[in-house]
Formats: sequence, C-alpha cells, structure tokens
Amino acid sequence: MSLSTLFAVSAGIILALMILLWLLSLALKNSSIVDIFWGTGFVIVAWLVNLSLSNTFLSISAYETAMSVWRSWLMTILVSIWGLRLSIYIFMRNHGKPEDFRYAKWREENGPRWWWFSFFKVFLLQGALMWLIAAPVIAGQYPHYGPFPHFLDILGVLVWLIGFTFEAAGDWQLAQFKKDPSNKGKLMTTGVWQYTRHPNYFGDAAQWWGFYLLACAAGAWWTVFAPIGMTFLLMRVSGVALLEKTMSHRPGYVEYAARTNAFFPWFPKNKSK
Repeated sequence: MSLSTLFAVSAGIILALMILLWLLSLALKNSSIVDIFWGTGFVIVAWLVNLSLSNTFLSISAYETAMSVWRSWLMTILVSIWGLRLSIYIFMRNHGKPEDFRYAKWREENGPRWWWFSFFKVFLLQGALMWLIAAPVIAGQYPHYGPFPHFLDILGVLVWLIGFTFEAAGDWQLAQFKKDPSNKGKLMTTGVWQYTRHPNYFGDAAQWWGFYLLACAAGAWWTVFAPIGMTFLLMRVSGVALLEKTMSHRPGYVEYAARTNAFFPWFPKNKSK
C-alpha cells in the first residue's frame, strides 16, 4: 500500500467516525463528546496504518522489514498510551456533567441550525485537524531503509517520556487536588504545576514532538507541520489562551502567573523580585 493511499484511507476512516460521532451527539444533545474521542481517534489511525502495512512489509528486504516493523510498533504503542489515557481521563472528568461551556455557547448562538452546523464547526473541523496532525503517525510507520533504533528514535522516546510525565502527572495531581473539599476555590500550584501553569498542555505538545522525531527517523521530516500545528493549537487556540481567560480573575492567579511560566516548564521565579 502506498503512502498516499494510507493517507486517503485514514481520511475516509476519520470522516466516517466523525459522522457517527456527530449523529451520537445529536441523540445526546451534547457536542462535547468530540473531546473524549480526540485521543482515541489517533489510536485508531495508528492501528489502522500498522495493520495495513503488514502486506507492504512482506514486499521489502528482511533488514528493511525488521527495522520498519520495530518502529511501526513503537509508534503505535506510544500513540495508544497517549490517546487512550487522554480519552479515559476526559471521559471520567466530563461524565455526568453538562455540555462543555464552549459548545453550549455555540448551541445557544446558532439556535435551531446547530444540529447541522455543529457537523461542520465541530466534527468535520476536528476530523480535518486530526488527519493533518496524524501525519507523523502515518508517515512514520511507512517502510524506510535505515537503522533502528536511530538516535532520533531514542531522542523521540525521551521527549515523549518527558511530555507524558508532565501531562499524566499534571492531570492526576489536579484531580487529587480537586477531590479535597478544603481546596475548593484554591489554585493548584504544587507538583508539576509549580514549573508550568499548564503542564498537561506542555506535555501534550512534547509528546507530539516525540512522535515527529520517530517520523524523522523514518525519513518523514516533512511532517513537521503536525507538531507545530498541535503546539499552536494548545498555546494559542483551544488550550492555554482559552484557559488563561477564564483563570485570570481567580484570587491569587496574578501572583501565580508572575512566578510560574505559562507553558514551558522552568523553576519558579523568586517572589521577592
């Protein structure tokens, strides 16, 4: 199977899944279920590519096959860990709660036309973004003549581990913090949250740079637009920028922001300065 065919098949699968998810959202009257599916969608793409390439591996040299199969499985496993953890976390966080305020606001603004407008503004848009951002996951698994592990594979795994640690630890620490009734109305400023105000978003971006480095080891350096796009979305669109607007009015947040980096982790600044 050619690389262009893999991209075309992946696009078709993502479109079909988004249509099904959109229909489910109409029944539930909740468009925010798309957020739960975000991570799982990449997992499906990763496994689709992995299994689709089985025949392709048979048509190349034994050396190429061995190296490509190892990298393909490494990519698939890391994407699966990232995507499933994220989907499970968002599901547990949103379970039993009303529709996310962003989608609820759009629903109110669009009125009766939201049922079909949501397909384009939410589901089709996220599907297109998923397809583009998944480029390293798709191209990075394609057969490539070269050693495994390449130093870029090792670097990619290390970057991924840093990202996964920040994202998973940040989500877990925040969840534990919110479980304590005495913390209601307070800010989470300890653990990884003392190094960055958004450890989960930084961790998410770092993992995608890790996937990109794996793709580079397979010759897919041209997929750099994917981690750049993911980082931009997390920093400027749906992640940091959006949350900062809602958090800026919280008591103590100005002081917290003055001593703690917004995105890239670093040691807290001296309060006295």
